[in-house]
Amino acid sequence: MVEALLQLDGIGFQQLGLELGGGAMIGGIIGFAAKKVAKIIAVIIGLELALFKFLETRGVLQVDWGAISGGAQDATESAGDGGASLVSSLLSALPVSTGFTGGFLVGFKKG
Repeated sequence: MVEALLQLDGIGFQQLGLELGGGAMIGGIIGFAAKKVAKIIAVIIGLELALFKFLETRGVLQVDWGAISGGAQDATESAGDGGASLVSSLLSALPVSTGFTGGFLVGFKKG
C-alpha cells in the first residue's frame, strides 16, 4: 500500500533511500565542520575578551561591557526570528531534511 502510494507520486523507495542517505551524509559532514568552527570561534572570542580585560586593567583601553553583552543578546534574539521560514522549507523537502538533520546531529556530536 505504501509502495503504491509512493509510486503514484513518482517517488520510489530507492529514490527515497538515496535522498535520506545523501542528506544524512551531507548533514554529518556539515555538523562535524560546524562544531569545529564553533570551537575555533569560541576560543578566538575568549582570547579577545581576555585581551580586552587585560588592556582595561592596564588603563590602555576603556571597555563598555554592557554594550558587549547587549550585542550578544540582540544577536540571539534575531537568530530566533527566522524559525517560521525554516520550518516551511524543511517540510517541502522532508526526506532530504530528515536525513540531513540526523546526520548533522551525529556529525556535531562526533566533532
